[in-house]
Amino acid sequence: MMRKAGCLTVTQELLKRRHFLRVGSLSLLGISLPQFLNFRSLQAAGGKDTRGQEKAQACILVWLEGGPSHVDTWDPKPNSSFKPIPTNVAGIQVSELLPRVARQMDKLALLRSVHTEENNHGQGTYYALTGHRPTAAMQFPSLGTIVTKELGARNNVPANVLVPDTWKTASYGEYTKGAFLDPAFDPMVVPDPSKEDFRISDLALPKSLTVERLRDRRSMLKLVDRMYRSKIERAEHQAMDRFTQQALQMILTPETRRAFDLSRESEKTREAYGRGSFGQSLLLARRLVEAGARFVTAAGHELNGWDTHSDNDPRHKDKMVPGLDRALPTLLEDLAQRGLLDSTVVIVMGEFGRSPHHNSKAGRDHWPHCWSLAIGGGGIRGGQVVGASDERGAYVAERMISMGDLYATIYKALGIDWTKEYMSPIGRPVKIANALDDETGQPIKELI
Repeated sequence: MMRKAGCLTVTQELLKRRHFLRVGSLSLLGISLPQFLNFRSLQAAGGKDTRGQEKAQACILVWLEGGPSHVDTWDPKPNSSFKPIPTNVAGIQVSELLPRVARQMDKLALLRSVHTEENNHGQGTYYALTGHRPTAAMQFPSLGTIVTKELGARNNVPANVLVPDTWKTASYGEYTKGAFLDPAFDPMVVPDPSKEDFRISDLALPKSLTVERLRDRRSMLKLVDRMYRSKIERAEHQAMDRFTQQALQMILTPETRRAFDLSRESEKTREAYGRGSFGQSLLLARRLVEAGARFVTAAGHELNGWDTHSDNDPRHKDKMVPGLDRALPTLLEDLAQRGLLDSTVVIVMGEFGRSPHHNSKAGRDHWPHCWSLAIGGGGIRGGQVVGASDERGAYVAERMISMGDLYATIYKALGIDWTKEYMSPIGRPVKIANALDDETGQPIKELI
């Protein structure tokens, strides 16, 4: 097996020789530290950052896997069991299940006419995270990896993070990756931060290994390398030495470890977000963008938890929405108080909405024809609604919005050219903001 890294070729044999430098289990789930540092090198080789002075520097995707019911949350309708309530923006109403979010509506814009093209979870998730329909011919890079590629890393912090690691047991985690892009752009997958034993093994040395002993081991490795290199001289050695040296520095950098250390947060703050997986994932997302991460996908609900084919109303009321109404406004307030909301785009969505009618099991089924999402921060103008559904929330009545339009809006906020195309290995140009009918998406003018 051979892996390309710019003009370098890293063989499986070379990777095995430095197996101990693939620090921790995260290399099996996402990217290893040397991969991450390789990415930084590739980014630096591409020249200086040519973006303008856009406000947005990072993005948090609050992922609601399974697809929440838009008519019971963002776009209340008469066919919902829940009443609409006013928000702190005149004329905008949301479901009574979201009283705390309602008080933060000036920070959010609601897109009520999103239309996508896949009706099952796997395909819908793939479409929402890449902007492309699945095809056997090729894989497409995700939004997070494109943002990571275009913006680069900051402050020795992994640029792309997925939290928690629920998706490692399902195929969905593959949809967050970069496909034909360099694997270093793939997300670092982080364990559930709500667990008492939460720890990032990549950023800590084993208790039996002190800094001094690690340096001794590296000295021994150098002796072995001298003999090996006397027989085989390859360009990879110099590059890998540089990356492993930086990896060691990153492991020993207190600021990097602190970004993942939730024990530094007050009990009051941790309680405000909620002690469950979802709340603590959002709290960790805030810490990571504050430290320098570029894109964080924060999930934390049970897999497909919003997939309410039965008992839609009690599951939304008692199980799913309360955690969202607790953690999301806390995240928005926290970002604002720390001066981070203007530089951090926050997206709240699942892979589609749910049917306007209840089925025979009092549930709502998959519905990609028209659904809603929320977006704010990063220079996005909040306190408004864009687009409209019909009287039942079934179909778009005004201003259809595609994933490509959403992506183009996010890219513009981040200073990325949304018209850019990547050339795939099979010679096919791939739009980074792919809209309906393979058109290039356009930024939503009301938002930015």
